[in-house]
Amino acid sequence: MNTEFFEALTLLEKERGIPADYLLEKIEAAVVIAVKKDYNCGDNVLVDIDAEKCKFDVYLVKTVVEEVEDETAELTLEQAQSYKKSAKIGDTIQIKLKTKEFGRIAAQTAKHVIRQGIREAERGLMVRDMQEKEHEVITATVLRVDPLKGFVTVDLGKNEAVLVRSEQVEGEVLREGERVKVYVVDVLATDRGPKIMISRTHPGLVKRLFEMEVPEIYDGTVEIKAVSREAGNRTKMAVWSKNPDVDPVGACIGPKGSRVAAIVAELGGEKIDIVRWSEDPVAFISEALSPAQVVGVEILDEEQRTCRVSVPDGQLSLAIGNKGQNARLSAKLTGWKIDIRPESGFYGEDEDESPAPAKDSGEEG
Repeated sequence: MNTEFFEALTLLEKERGIPADYLLEKIEAAVVIAVKKDYNCGDNVLVDIDAEKCKFDVYLVKTVVEEVEDETAELTLEQAQSYKKSAKIGDTIQIKLKTKEFGRIAAQTAKHVIRQGIREAERGLMVRDMQEKEHEVITATVLRVDPLKGFVTVDLGKNEAVLVRSEQVEGEVLREGERVKVYVVDVLATDRGPKIMISRTHPGLVKRLFEMEVPEIYDGTVEIKAVSREAGNRTKMAVWSKNPDVDPVGACIGPKGSRVAAIVAELGGEKIDIVRWSEDPVAFISEALSPAQVVGVEILDEEQRTCRVSVPDGQLSLAIGNKGQNARLSAKLTGWKIDIRPESGFYGEDEDESPAPAKDSGEEG
């Protein structure tokens, strides 16, 4: 019987991926509860499980006394010597129970606790498995689309997750059966298993896609320093290489633009500007405002991280961008509030006179 019991444990471990040690802990706790109920005893229950020897024994532990006051925890010398001839007053006696004699209620209690333990173990494994994928990109399959609430339920393999409307790219249409890449923002443990928060708009999605596409990023030669993104429209990404012989921007773009093109396609045509990161804020701010040319950068307040940028008169609109997007993304990328001015100091009739500062700092993956 014991051999069959341990064989069943090994099978559970293989089929469900639940460690045998964890199951043994739950079974031991279940047996203790069952014995307490069936024998109306206190905490004097000992369960001895030895998986290596396929040994499973249960004992009631009692103290030898002259006069018994608590039958659940004590026994007389005469009773003790029937189990152990050398017993004497004050000794502790282990009385082995025949597990086949457990009552129906005890057996049901044990089964319930074991089943509950298996369910908890499975939930725990799912949570740990998903937590290992936190801040990573997963390829999911669209299961259901709710046209009213805008929620999209996706299959992540062993788990399902909901892509809420706020984490979907504006204008992107997802259809049932479609495979789509999502970014795992967070994983929370709940009584029903892992609650997985996923996104298609998070800057981390762009960062991870580049890590998957560009070998130099994967091996650490090129580092993504910051990402700012307005999902569905445009992303700016700052890169740097520890190797002076490696062009970090060129590595990300790839031969004939193949690497960045693959990511643009995955993001539904979202524009991606890749710029060179620098420790020098003047150089970095100048790069960040690309494709506009920068004539000069004046640091106004280093502590408050504010600056004034001069651009050629004819490129003021380009520097600010459509509805201020280029300036806004540049400010997020660099972490500086940027006041953009024309080189001459005079705004043309068609130029936007308002500067485009932004308080948000760049997202680092």
